[in-house]
Amino acid sequence: MGKDAVVFDGDELRKSLSSDLGFSRADRTEHVRRVSELCRKANREGKIAIAALISPYRDSRESARRGIGRFLEVFVDCPVEVCAQRDHKGLYARARQGRLQDFTGVSAPYEAPLRPEVAVRTDREDVGTSVEKILEALGLRHEARI
Repeated sequence: MGKDAVVFDGDELRKSLSSDLGFSRADRTEHVRRVSELCRKANREGKIAIAALISPYRDSRESARRGIGRFLEVFVDCPVEVCAQRDHKGLYARARQGRLQDFTGVSAPYEAPLRPEVAVRTDREDVGTSVEKILEALGLRHEARI
């Protein structure tokens, strides 16, 4: 669409920027803080920063909102059972067997956002509908060519 955007993938950043962090609440909070700083810098450069993270704690997300400034929270809402069915890495099964600790939605909590700008229900809507909702919230809907 001709927009300058950058994606910050949480899993990829855990291999580099956050390789020293685990999945405790404190470590998750620090991971979100680090990625938020990258997003803030990208925004200052005029880019659309997309942070693809599991950030299970409301206070971390609110801190990111305050620090980044230009911020749009997208709640990707999907029942845990559906997430487990889609899990090609087998992480949910390992978490349910107790082999993965602090796994969001299984052995660690997820605090759903109270007022996200966008909520997409990936168990009920197709990808195109979800994308349209996000683009509309960004003010890009009429430019979309999906």
